[in-house]
Amino acid sequence: MSTASTSRKCPLCGKPPSSEHNPFCSQGCRDRDLLNWLGDNYRVPGPPADEGLGEFGGDGLDSER
Repeated sequence: MSTASTSRKCPLCGKPPSSEHNPFCSQGCRDRDLLNWLGDNYRVPGPPADEGLGEFGGDGLDSER
């Protein structure tokens, strides 16, 4: 193992990563990271996505009825 890989730490708790759950130290940190993604905790600030719908209606259809 190189020194670069041993200096890396779990991105959530800072413990050394395990080879089974790399780059995380455990299944718990891996699951917590997934929940952060699913819960929008890693979202990038910006205007709401529905602003400026342009020619498309709010229903997502691209043709008029």
